[in-house]
Amino acid sequence: QVQLVESGGGLVQAGGSLRLSCAASGRTFSSYTMGWFRRAPGKEREFVAAITWRTSTTDYGEFVKGRFTISRDNAKNTVYLQMNSLKPEDTAVYYCAAGLRLGVSRYETSYAYWGQGTQVTVSS
Repeated sequence: QVQLVESGGGLVQAGGSLRLSCAASGRTFSSYTMGWFRRAPGKEREFVAAITWRTSTTDYGEFVKGRFTISRDNAKNTVYLQMNSLKPEDTAVYYCAAGLRLGVSRYETSYAYWGQGTQVTVSS
């Protein structure tokens, strides 16, 4: 019903930037909250950022420390994650997720639909 496709991952040096994209299709997303999560090898999946389609309300994980920005383009049904000042500890697979709720959420259980992920590798 809902399909999410991430893109924009790759290899960058510490201090560099990447912009991830999540293209959504199959449904109208005005009642959805969109989230970004990440998972490093051997670690649990971690909340990165979230945004609502309806009001563009945002929330961020504490570790971001102002370095990441989530945004959306309603006309393109696309959510973005701008990542600046990247660190080696940001290396992970980044996942886009969608949940049928009006408010942002930091919890995996709020999101019913998930993309396949895109690899981000930050070298030292």
